[in-house]
Amino acid sequence: MLPHLTQLVTDVDGAWAAAIGGLDGLLVEGHASADADLGLLVAEHAGLMRAANAAYGDTLGDGSPRELYLRGERLSVYLHPITPQFFLMLALDGRSNLGQARLYGRAAARLLEADL
Repeated sequence: MLPHLTQLVTDVDGAWAAAIGGLDGLLVEGHASADADLGLLVAEHAGLMRAANAAYGDTLGDGSPRELYLRGERLSVYLHPITPQFFLMLALDGRSNLGQARLYGRAAARLLEADL
């Protein structure tokens, strides 16, 4: 799994971290090119994924979200479900390329699904 995450950070302009997280908030595997607490990032974003799943599945009746993108002042995060219990998190900086994140993130999620 680590080679896929490392390649994802290399391939996406502006990406500085990639991780596999569980909806329980635990970090499964991760790679960062900068000093970051990936466990904390995964834990915080797992809560957001659970909330999105509840909103789309329960409240709106539209099933689970296929992707989630959050943009802050200095940090953006692209989240893509891998299985119902696990998601891919890609951390991006201000010069990131969202199109690349989506394209390569989907491809990585398909490859990672076989390992989970």
